[in-house]
Amino acid sequence: MDVMDFGDVSLVALRVFREVAERGTLTAAAAALGYTQSAVSRQIASLERVAGTPVLERRPDGVRLTAAGTIVLRRAIAVLGEIDAAGRELAGLPADAGTVRLGWFPSAGAVLVPRAVAELRRTHPAVTVVTREGTTPVLVRALRAGTIDLAVLGSVPPFRPPDAETPALRLETLAERSLRVAVPAGHPLAGAGPVDVADLRGQRWIAGPSAGEGTLMGVWPGLDERPEIAHTARDWLAKLNLVAAGCGLTTLPASLAEAVPAGVRVVEVRGGPSERRRVVLARLPGPVSEPVALLSGVLRRAAAG
Repeated sequence: MDVMDFGDVSLVALRVFREVAERGTLTAAAAALGYTQSAVSRQIASLERVAGTPVLERRPDGVRLTAAGTIVLRRAIAVLGEIDAAGRELAGLPADAGTVRLGWFPSAGAVLVPRAVAELRRTHPAVTVVTREGTTPVLVRALRAGTIDLAVLGSVPPFRPPDAETPALRLETLAERSLRVAVPAGHPLAGAGPVDVADLRGQRWIAGPSAGEGTLMGVWPGLDERPEIAHTARDWLAKLNLVAAGCGLTTLPASLAEAVPAGVRVVEVRGGPSERRRVVLARLPGPVSEPVALLSGVLRRAAAG
């Protein structure tokens, strides 16, 4: 695709393409934009006609960027960024040079993200942090679509990269903690010492499906029995409040122990394979702006604390 061809692409098509790249499906992009799915399909088709090659690979579970699509997306992000900056300047609004966009997986909002944002507000009040919560697949697509600058992700063994796209994301482990179990304060396992993994057999669990997987998040991994799921919930705080109400047990990283509600005790588990969880900071490779560097630094300090 040459420069003349790219000049024939409409801004609408570029915005639609960026939304599809971030959302992962034409249906989700259409809903986010307020378009019909056929309108989104037409915009993608117009982009592919100009490119002379497919920019998306259609799959049963959604879409994936082709090699050409990756190139077009990178250029589209730059073009749309310049257009948006020009619009702000013409409207007399301040530039976004002091803004950093952060995505985070749900449990990072309990302690890590608020602590880091509060520190940055104290030390660099001119920097604005805009945050959004999301699952790992959603946040990774947002990074690649250029709609967020940094993402705080959760990672489980064997700690693979969050996607296989190129260029590879820059990943930095902020913290690695053991997995623990939250039990009601009046539960027999709520004593002061660690519990053995065998003590978890026959318990009732509060769990929810992880994004895009069949794994139950909230059940101790590797139990040698089919777990009894008493309640299902995606939100970690909902799970912990159900624990406080005596409805069952759930798992959580040790880093969340200070955020549990009253009526919950967090216990260490011994026996069986070591269960670890990582908090990872992800971004696209390349130079970063000063606000992004500043936020990365306070996230490191907050995770270490």
